[in-house]
Amino acid sequence: MAWLYDKHVVLTMKGDCMVRGKYVLAVLLVMLMSGISLFGCTRVSKQTSQSSIDVKSKYFSSEKVMPKARRARVTFRVDVGSFKGAKKVRMWLPYPVSNKHQAITNVGISGNYANSGIYSDGKLKNMMLYTEWTNPQVVPDISFSFDVKRSEIIKKDFPDSEETSIDPDIKDYLMPSGLVSTDGAVKETAEKIAEGKTSALAKSEAVYDYLVENYKRDDTVKGCGQGDVCGLLNSKKGKCADIHSVYVALSRSVGVPAREIFGIRIPKESEGDMTKAYHCIAEFYMPGYGWVPVDASDVLKLMLKENLKLDDPKVKDARSYFFGTQTANYVEFGTGRDITLNPPQEAGKLNYFMYPYVEVDGKALDYLSQKDFKYTVIYKEL
Repeated sequence: MAWLYDKHVVLTMKGDCMVRGKYVLAVLLVMLMSGISLFGCTRVSKQTSQSSIDVKSKYFSSEKVMPKARRARVTFRVDVGSFKGAKKVRMWLPYPVSNKHQAITNVGISGNYANSGIYSDGKLKNMMLYTEWTNPQVVPDISFSFDVKRSEIIKKDFPDSEETSIDPDIKDYLMPSGLVSTDGAVKETAEKIAEGKTSALAKSEAVYDYLVENYKRDDTVKGCGQGDVCGLLNSKKGKCADIHSVYVALSRSVGVPAREIFGIRIPKESEGDMTKAYHCIAEFYMPGYGWVPVDASDVLKLMLKENLKLDDPKVKDARSYFFGTQTANYVEFGTGRDITLNPPQEAGKLNYFMYPYVEVDGKALDYLSQKDFKYTVIYKEL
């Protein structure tokens, strides 16, 4: 502010002190009115960004409901088969851990492996059981059991306003992956779906409704699907990993953090085989509220299995339930795409990690065909 002390303003003003004082006061008044800082040349701008957005959802519910719960003993059994001359057989199994909604206890691991360990993949915090056979002289096998107590997730009491800031560690869930694009046709589609929506809740609801109203379940797809979003934009049909890969891609492309959750479901019966019960759901992140589960694929499955239309009461109920709720039957394994296991596999990144994964001398075995190696998952309710 050197110009305040210009010799023509202060130093050479030898007139009346009252005149001099009035002059300085006038300068200060002009500065304050024009927004000029006394300590720099930065103009004070009016704050225009909002810290929160008003939100409403048709899936909102304030009803206090006691979450349902399931308890079961789950056992994975894997037989790799005989590979003559194999120098090394390596196996990775998803290792579910306790969290707010599930408790894993009484873990049991047995087999004829040479080495084993429980590892994390690091950034995504997916846990895995790793076993290894060196120059195996026997058919590699392993049994992995645990007790699980799972609670129903109910997150439908959405607040009236939504924060606009996203924690730095959540921003990773805005990024694309190999088969989950967030630009081009994906972004164009998402922007049309979410047009006029400003909150994460409103955008997520719009994407969910779009999938329920425009996609179909395809039972001819192997496993849970590959989740190739670009192809799915055209076909508009698939299984759970397909549907929720599209959900994640569309959500991320309009600024909503989202992720796939991979796991397995405990059937309704008290005991039996659950090998074919692998399932993928999705979650979106609502700032200030947390992760919210969605399962558009189960709505589509209901419509296919029972030949129901969108206006059927059963479909309406399922559609409402699966936005913000996840059943007590679901055992969560982990999340993420383009997975590098720990210890790292040799055959390249995994699209996602949900099934047992085996490599023989660095070559990956097909985990869907049940030809190269066989596995079963059984359960008994506790």
